Amino acid sequence: MFQGQIDFEAVTPVEASAIQDVLFERGLYWASGRSGLVDLVAAHKWFNLAALKGRADAIAMRREVAELMSEAEIAAAQRDARAWMTVH
Repeated sequence: MFQGQIDFEAVTPVEASAIQDVLFERGLYWASGRSGLVDLVAAHKWFNLAALKGRADAIAMRREVAELMSEAEIAAAQRDARAWMTVH
C-alpha cells in the first residue's frame, strides 16, 4: 500500500494520447504472448479500444489479429470492448 506523500504542486497532467498508448500496449501484450499466453480475443479488444481512442496503427494491428480469429472470437472481443467502454 502506498504510504508516501503526493506533491500536488508538482503533479503534471497526463497527456491526452497516453490512454491510447496504454491500450495499444495491452493489445501488444496479449498478441505477443509476453505473459506466456497468446490471447487473440484480448488483443483484439485492446487494439479496438486503442483505435477508438485515436491510435491509428491500432487499426492495422486489430485487422491482423482478426485474420487469425473466428467470427465468434471477434464477436466476443467486440462485446468485451463495449463492456469496457461502459465502465470506463
